[in-house]
Amino acid sequence: MAHTLITKADIHTQASDLKKASKALQKAKNVINKHNLTTLQGSLALYHGILALASNKANTALLHFDKALPYVEQSTYHKAKLYTYKAETYFSLDSLEKARESNRIALKDNLTHNYQGLLLKNHLLASKIFEHKQDYDNALKASKNYQNAKNELDNINKDIIANEVSYKLGIGKNNVIIEELTEENIQQQKSLKLGRLITILSIALITILSLLTLSLYKNNNLRARANELLQNKNTELLLAKENAERASEAKVQFLSTITHELRTPLYAVTGLTHLLLEESPTPNQKEHLNSLKFSGEYLLSLINNILDLNKLEANKVEIENTSFNLQKRINDVLIALSKSANDRNNKLHYNFDKEIPAKLKGDPLKISQILINLIGNSIKFTQNGDIWITVKLIERTDTRVTLNFDIKDNGVGISEKKQQSIFENFTQGSVQINRKFGGTGLGLSIVKNLLALMDSTIHLVSELGQGSRFFFELEFDIFVNQTANYKEAAEKIDYQVMVDKKVLVVEDNKINQLITRKILEKNKMICDVADNGDIAVNKAKNDSFDLILMDIHMPGISGIEATRQIREFNTTIPIVALTAVTLDDNLDEFYNNGFNDIIPKPYKTEEFFTKLHNALSEEESKTA
Repeated sequence: MAHTLITKADIHTQASDLKKASKALQKAKNVINKHNLTTLQGSLALYHGILALASNKANTALLHFDKALPYVEQSTYHKAKLYTYKAETYFSLDSLEKARESNRIALKDNLTHNYQGLLLKNHLLASKIFEHKQDYDNALKASKNYQNAKNELDNINKDIIANEVSYKLGIGKNNVIIEELTEENIQQQKSLKLGRLITILSIALITILSLLTLSLYKNNNLRARANELLQNKNTELLLAKENAERASEAKVQFLSTITHELRTPLYAVTGLTHLLLEESPTPNQKEHLNSLKFSGEYLLSLINNILDLNKLEANKVEIENTSFNLQKRINDVLIALSKSANDRNNKLHYNFDKEIPAKLKGDPLKISQILINLIGNSIKFTQNGDIWITVKLIERTDTRVTLNFDIKDNGVGISEKKQQSIFENFTQGSVQINRKFGGTGLGLSIVKNLLALMDSTIHLVSELGQGSRFFFELEFDIFVNQTANYKEAAEKIDYQVMVDKKVLVVEDNKINQLITRKILEKNKMICDVADNGDIAVNKAKNDSFDLILMDIHMPGISGIEATRQIREFNTTIPIVALTAVTLDDNLDEFYNNGFNDIIPKPYKTEEFFTKLHNALSEEESKTA
C-alpha cells in the first residue's frame, strides 16, 4: 500500500496535479509511520522533495533530498533519481557548480545501470548548465548525447510496440479460426438465451414495481410521522423560547431591584466609616476604620461584578483608567486580609519591586478584586503555612510599565484534573473542599474574566498537597500629574462657599438621612429632610433652599418625578441626584429631567463635596 501511494503521488506530480500528489504522500506517510516501515522513509522523503520542486519550493526540496540520502544509498535507482532531481533543484537556484556535481554523480549511475528515462534528464540538464556557463562546446556535446539517448529510447519503444502488434496479430489469426468454428453454435444458443432473458426481465420488472409501490407507501407514512414530530418539536421550541425570554426579563428586574437594595446599606457603612474617621480615632482604630472603608469599597465592586456577571461574560464591563498608588492599594488588601490570615496561622510575605513607579493609571478596584480573590483563596486553603505576594517590574518605557504579579502558597494544592475547570463558574477543587472550606466558587471565574478584559491571562501551577501558584502580567500607563482628581480637587475647595447654605435632603432611609445630615452640618451647612418626593415638592414650593440632594427610589413618587415637578415652578435651584441606582444607561434620563449632577451611592466624600461645591459656586455666579 505504501509503495502504491508513493507511485500514485509520483504520477500526480508528473501530471501537475500537486494537491492530489500531496494527499497521496500524506496517506503514504501515515501507513509508513503506523507500520514502522523504516526502509520506505527514504522514498517518502525523495518524492516529498520532487513535489516541493514542482511547487517551486527549491529550498524545501533540498531539505527533503538531504533527509532521503542516508536511506537511498543502497538503492541505485533511487540514489540516481535523487541526485538527478537534486541537480535540477540547484540549477533552479542558479547554484551551477553544485548542480553540475550532482548531475555528474547521477549521470555516472544512470550510465552504469542504463536508467534511460533518468539519463535523458541528465543529458538535457548538462546541456542547460554548460549553456548558462557559456561553455557552448560542452553544451552542444551534452545536447547531442541527449538526442542520441532519446533516439535510442524511441527505438526501444518502437521494438516493444512492434512485438505487441505481432503478438496481437498471431492471436487474431487463431481467434478467426475459433470464431468460425463456434459461430454456428453461438447462433443456436442466442434464441434460447433471448427467451430466458425476456422471462428474467419480466420477473425482475414485476418485482421492482412491487418494491417501488411498497417503498412509496412506507415513505409517505414516514414523512407524515416526521412532519407531525417536527410540528410538535417546533411547538415545544416556541414554548421554551417564551419561557427563556420571561426568565431573562425576571432576571433583569431582579438585578435592578437587588442592586439598589444592596447599595443602600453600603451607603450607611461607608458614610459611618467616614464620620468615625473624622472623630480623631486612635491609630489602632484608624487602621481598622481604613480597613473597613477599603472593604466597603471592595464589597461594592464585588456586588457590581456578581450582579453583572452576565455583562462580564459578554465583555460589557468597562475598565476605568484612573491614577492610583499600586503599593498602597496592595497594602490595603493585605491589611483587610491580615485577620483571616492570622486566624489560620498563616504568614504573608510581601515583596514589591522598588523600581515600580509610585503612581500608575488603571482600574484600582478591579486590581484589588483580583488580588483579594487570589490572596484570599491562598489564605483559605492554607493552614499554618506561608503565602508569598510578589510584584516585579518586567519592562518599562517612558509612558508604560509591564508588571508580573505572583501569588504562591504551600497549602492543599489543586489536582491536575481540576486545574482544567477551576476557572469556570461555581467550580471548586472537590466536593470535600466545598464542604470543608465553603464558598461560591465564583472567585477564580471573576479573576479570569477581569484579566481577560485587561488583555491578560491567569496562569496556574499546582501540585496536590504541595501548594499553588497563580501569576499574571498587566500593563499600566505611568501617571503624569496633569489633571486633578476628586481628591486633589477636594483639597482646593473653598469650604466658606458652603457655610450657612440651606440644603434639602430627600431620602426615605432614616440611617442615610442621619449620615448625610451629620456630614453637611459638620461643614456648617443648614440641613432639612424630606422623607419622600411629595414632601420634597411641597417644601421646595413653600421654603427657600440653596441646594436639593434627591434620592431616586422612594415611596410614592420617585426622585425623577419629584424633580420634574419642582422644575415646573423653580428652574434655577441646583438639584443633585444622590442615588444607588446603576448609572450605565440612565445618565441622559437624569439630565433631561432637570438634575444638575449625579452622585452615586456609596460615594467618596471627596467626590461628594467637590460636586456640592461646584453646584453652589455655579448658582452663586448666576445670581451675582
